[in-house]
Amino acid sequence: MGLVFAAIAPHGGLAVEELVSAEDRDVALATRRGFEELGRRFDAAAPESVVVLTPHGIHVEGAMAVVTSGKLVGELKEGGARQMRFDPSSGQRSITLTVPTDRDLMQRCLDALNRAGVRAVGISYGGNDPATASFPMDWAVLIPLWFMGGRRDRPVSAVSISPARDMSFETHVRAGESLRDVIDAYPKRVALIASCDHGHAHDENGPYGYHPAARRFDSRVVDIVRKNELEKLLAFDAGFVADAKADSFWQMLMLHGALRRDGWRAELLSYEAPTYFGMLCASYVPA
Repeated sequence: MGLVFAAIAPHGGLAVEELVSAEDRDVALATRRGFEELGRRFDAAAPESVVVLTPHGIHVEGAMAVVTSGKLVGELKEGGARQMRFDPSSGQRSITLTVPTDRDLMQRCLDALNRAGVRAVGISYGGNDPATASFPMDWAVLIPLWFMGGRRDRPVSAVSISPARDMSFETHVRAGESLRDVIDAYPKRVALIASCDHGHAHDENGPYGYHPAARRFDSRVVDIVRKNELEKLLAFDAGFVADAKADSFWQMLMLHGALRRDGWRAELLSYEAPTYFGMLCASYVPA
């Protein structure tokens, strides 16, 4: 029981073969292969529930957000999740995913964060009864679950948690530690996924323009993951992270907090920046 698998996973639409246009078929091949390997390792670990740390869920000022709805429902169309090229007249393909939430684990995570002094709120959507409500699944949850448990005949149950960028680096590490305490005490096999795309300023034609910090940020993250040294994230300067336009940093801090007590082993499976942002696949297993 407890934590059996952890990963850093990307969420760019180019990672999903079903969403890639013919002209982009050869783009992001390394990421697709890395994701497929993450899926195999996820299946081998046999988690029953998965906690996904997402940068693209609901943002709450001064608090982390934990989805309390009974299920997550998402759709992603071809050209979505910030691909470079998108022709709305081409006839879109799409993928959809519906997964139940693990409301017991969710409540334990919510309570543990607040006990640890990390302000967190429960969020739901639509129906007045959270247990029967459906929450919109953002692409940073949908894409990792597309490869890891979401398409099973009986999909893995999920917990979606959004970090809070206005909280300190150390607070995110403490949040990860508190989540690990909950997971270790939970009577199910659990996976933890940090959903991360990295620098978003690799291309002057991208939506965020070009900044050399994006390449430097990604290079440092690749080195940190390869050497299994997530603790070095704490030495990053906040301005450097902002210049790189990264959306991965806070989830990786939480992952570090969850794994640092017993030295999980990292394996970098892939990294590339085929368009304006970087994507990385890495698995973590007990040392």
